[in-house]
Amino acid sequence: MSAGAPVRPRLGLQLPEVERHVGWPELLAIARAAEAAGFDSLWVGDHLLYRGDGRPERGPWDAWTVLAALAAATERVRLGPLVACTAFHPPGILARMAAAVAEISGGRLVLGLGAGWNEEEFRAFGLPFDRRVARFEEAFAIVHRLLAGERVTLHGRHWQAEEAVLLPVPAHRPELMIGSNGPRMLRATLPYVDAWNTWYADFGNRPERFAALDETVTTLAGEAGRDPAKIRRSACALVVLDRRAGERPATPDAPPLEGPPARIAAALRELADAGADEIILIVSPITERSVHELAEAVARVRAGA
Repeated sequence: MSAGAPVRPRLGLQLPEVERHVGWPELLAIARAAEAAGFDSLWVGDHLLYRGDGRPERGPWDAWTVLAALAAATERVRLGPLVACTAFHPPGILARMAAAVAEISGGRLVLGLGAGWNEEEFRAFGLPFDRRVARFEEAFAIVHRLLAGERVTLHGRHWQAEEAVLLPVPAHRPELMIGSNGPRMLRATLPYVDAWNTWYADFGNRPERFAALDETVTTLAGEAGRDPAKIRRSACALVVLDRRAGERPATPDAPPLEGPPARIAAALRELADAGADEIILIVSPITERSVHELAEAVARVRAGA
């Protein structure tokens, strides 16, 4: 890139999760509108249940079922879980699911992975919540090796595999993305992943705080013997189009990006200048109309205007 050339990050969109009840027809309409508007990727939250926070119980549709449907219903955008919890499925089964969605999508899957955090859903569905990082490390070892085409045997404390292999042999290896800022999680994954992602609340939705996290990833990657330039940096950014919607209330700790398209585009460019190769928009409200309203901002960022 020549000196002074504008930074053009990839732009993604998280589809509705539990902001309100959204059926498949509306979810599909939003996804297709986002693809037409120029977004580069679409993301689906992987959760089972939210409760105990003073609001009614709520939960999203199964992430992997939705991703498979989107893989068949879209043509260009990359797709991924934001992020898949390795505790929800045995790791070999998770790798098989990812391989199938990668096949259906023609190689457009990005496999975001994390250890999970919502104890309520673990308890509700009978999943162990203890030693989450240790469990993640073993699961990740099985998943990334299977997707790399290896025959895997692992006798761990939490997960096991015996001569496991993915068949049919996947035609496309999904990109791997780690969704964590924890040093132990990063040390376990940075030698292998294609991307690192962080949620907007973890950097206050502010470019300078993202840059600080980005530098930590660079340092840890170097310590792990990985070229930091090989790891794509992905940031979720909160964008509020209408505060009255209240789907994701703005807080002083993470002020949202808002305003006319030119202002939102400028804020996205600032985040890109801080090191974000990819920005995934978390939009309030998340509707088909919102996607159309964001089309100009997306076009401005893509054009470097």
